[in-house]
Amino acid sequence: MVQPKQSSPAASLPKLLLDSALRQADEVLLIGVVSTGDDEIEPLGSALASGQADELARALRAVGAKGKAFELVRVPAPSGLNTTSVLAVGLGTREESKNPERVRRAAGVAARALSEAGNVATTLSELDLGATVEGFVLGGYRFDAYKTNTAKNGAAAPPDRAQQLRLLVQSPRSAQAKAELARARSIVESVAAARDFVNTPPNHLYPDSFAARVVALAKSLGVQAEVLDEKQLVKGGYGGVVGVGQGSSRPPRLVKLEYRGRSGKGTEVDVALVGKGVTFDTGGISIKPAVNMENMTSDMGGAAAVAGAVFAAAKLALPLNITATLPMVENMPSSTAQRPGDVITQYGGTTTLVINTDAEGRLILADGIVLACERKPAYLIDVATLTGAQMIALGSRTPGVMGTEDFRDRVSEISRSVGEGGWPMPLPEELADDLKSPIADLANVTNHRNGGMLSAALFLKEFVSPDVSWAHLDVAGPAYNTGSAHGYTPKGGTGVPVRTLVAVLEDIAERG
Repeated sequence: MVQPKQSSPAASLPKLLLDSALRQADEVLLIGVVSTGDDEIEPLGSALASGQADELARALRAVGAKGKAFELVRVPAPSGLNTTSVLAVGLGTREESKNPERVRRAAGVAARALSEAGNVATTLSELDLGATVEGFVLGGYRFDAYKTNTAKNGAAAPPDRAQQLRLLVQSPRSAQAKAELARARSIVESVAAARDFVNTPPNHLYPDSFAARVVALAKSLGVQAEVLDEKQLVKGGYGGVVGVGQGSSRPPRLVKLEYRGRSGKGTEVDVALVGKGVTFDTGGISIKPAVNMENMTSDMGGAAAVAGAVFAAAKLALPLNITATLPMVENMPSSTAQRPGDVITQYGGTTTLVINTDAEGRLILADGIVLACERKPAYLIDVATLTGAQMIALGSRTPGVMGTEDFRDRVSEISRSVGEGGWPMPLPEELADDLKSPIADLANVTNHRNGGMLSAALFLKEFVSPDVSWAHLDVAGPAYNTGSAHGYTPKGGTGVPVRTLVAVLEDIAERG
């Protein structure tokens, strides 16, 4: 069995340095270029003297650069510039260049183009330092832990060069610049951790090993962690987790994380996070089609994102109390698997008729939600790669956000502001009636396909305490990119919605 080469989520990320000037060791200067109309372009960034900017603009025009969004053009550096070449990335119009998401995507596109470069300097940081860091680092992310270090001809391949990104800003030693860099670094490392979890193959990441990895990272950050094993889960009455996990030779786990913010403003606010952690989903007895089933390695993306958000909160020392509940199972078909027609007793006593064993995520989340509500949090957010209906309704890049209307809208707005695109969705009362069962309190699915994302959320709503502000994020498509890389999003695990969760936590810490 191939063993991974790296254990730290930050191991393959560029080293980030603040500076005000280019250095001779810099191989490439990454700049933004805007379109000023009539096929005219303008390079941005104070690193260029007036004459150098004019020379660069002429060189870029000579090779057809237009400055359109995400266009990449690389030319030799102007005379007198302390670097070998310049990579210009288009930002569109000057007004469009002020959009942080435009900067993130441009930086991400450039990062992939510069993946083999050593030292890179950039003036994109002058547009938005945090967006530049997030875009470049997340765009340059790669997961190669299971690739052998061998070239095609059988010879040993040269070791990877550690990339260094020098962020050119006018006041590199200012407290604001340092704070922005520290925040961005904390966020990208946490997104990378979530991506690493999702990208790890299911024969390496199963409930026990997933729990162990989360606990190890949590403890390194001073976050308290506890793991319930299969015996404790049975004894504790976690019928959803036990029922889904009983078909696998790899028994379930439930991880509880607790972060307590520093004393001061905001620590009186308790926030609960719950993440779906199905390390592989065959569908169980209601087995999925074989085509593309390998993508179900991503079905623990909710738990990965929640863990990443807690890691970021600890690094940022947010003044909140946060508890995270991560039920972890492998959904397999076997002689011990739960069957369609079984009735299980969820944690807290509610009974559920299992009609479809492939609607397993809501069963384990229900246990986690009830447990989380016992702490009487002010806010509760659950995250799950829950339904294929999410992709049918909103596509592969837009999370659906449901829940308590005011909080749902708050989370959705914040999600869009950070570039993760959450969209508010309703919870129609008439769909709730279709979850009624003649022999149990609830059925885990309706008898039709209408509004599948919404009915799944309505099932979860039954387990949320009515006095808790709740948001449910369905990220079935956005958590895992099965297509080509785009912007700062790679193929495979995306880390969505870590940045949304962190921004919501920061907003709660600020506003309550």
